[in-house]
Formats: sequence, structure tokens, C-alpha cells
Amino acid sequence: MSTGSGADSGAVRDAYGRRAGEYTEQLGSMGSVHPADVHLVTTWAAGLGGPVLDAGCGPGHWSGHLADRGLDVVGLDQVPAFVEHARRTHPSARFHLGSVDDVPAEDGHFAGVLAWYSLVHHDPVSIARPLSEAARVLRPGGGLLVGFFTGDRVERFDHAVTTAYRWPPDALADAVRAAGFTVLEVHTRTVATTPGPRPHGALLAVR
Repeated sequence: MSTGSGADSGAVRDAYGRRAGEYTEQLGSMGSVHPADVHLVTTWAAGLGGPVLDAGCGPGHWSGHLADRGLDVVGLDQVPAFVEHARRTHPSARFHLGSVDDVPAEDGHFAGVLAWYSLVHHDPVSIARPLSEAARVLRPGGGLLVGFFTGDRVERFDHAVTTAYRWPPDALADAVRAAGFTVLEVHTRTVATTPGPRPHGALLAVR
């Protein structure tokens, strides 16, 4: 999971900052990513035909993975330790310190925005902001790919780092459409974890 912002962006930033080293060690490489996700994101990005924003890039492994495949990638995260690690570890991509709620880019600059679990700390009210920012920085026809936790209803839960939200795919799709996107596909899968299974989702849309 990457880090964006939320209703209290400072609290989210500080929570990840305190555990940045642990998070990077456990989840900050492509070896920790499910093969189905690698295939989905890589295939999506290959068809964009322009620069990609990894919004809430965390330690930068997705940015590096895509940049190593020839894409022009900018990673953005609000946690200084993540950005510093990403710059050291993935020189093929560029990284900036900043929030997905206020992307430092011109209108229509990107062909794609990857928000891979970087919106999970946004509640149903605050999620409109990063989705609107994604629409702003995408060119017409540009692609959005969102990774998220699924559930039967929108509900908060105690994520390992700080409070996060599960979304029914239809509810998240409605929020994405309200930001100016056309939803193309929604994928779901369940991973066996302890203490119980963890349902995941991925939503693809175009500006």
C-alpha cells in the first residue's frame, strides 16, 4: 500500500513516517506483490502511451518497476522517508514529495494515474479530492487504476498503520464517475491471510 492523504493527512503521513522502515522492509519490493496485480498494472501501464503518475507511491517499487520497462514515471508521496528511499533505490523514476490531494502537476500532464491502495485512508467525503486531482492532471482519454480493499459496505477498519476504509466496488465506481471518469473494469480477488481472508479490488477508468 502507498500513502496518500485523508481526512487528516498529517496523521496519515506521521503514522507511515513512524513505520517507514518496517513498511519498506516488508512491503517495499515487487517480491511482495501478488502476481495477478503485477500483470494487471504492468499491462495497463504499457497501453497508456505517455507519462504516468504513481500517486502515493510509498517506497517507490511500482514506480521503479514501470520505469524499468521504459515508461516515464513520476512517483509522489507525502512521507519523506519513502521519497528518500525511492530516490536511492529506483533511479529510473523521478520522485516528488507531495500529497495526492494536491498534485504538483499541470492540468492534463499525465496519460495515466496509478493510485494503488493510496486512497484507502480517505473516507467517503474526502475521497472526492484525490479523484478530482487525478481527473485534473490526466489528459482526455487518460487512464486511472485504483487498488482498494473491498467490503459489503463502506466501512472503516483498523489497518496495520492507521484507519482505512473498505469499499463495495459499486460505491467506489460511483465516486470515480462523479469525478469525471468512465469506469471500464472492476476486478476483485481474495487473499488468504491471518486472521482471515482479505478481499481486494482494482478499478480501471478513463478520463
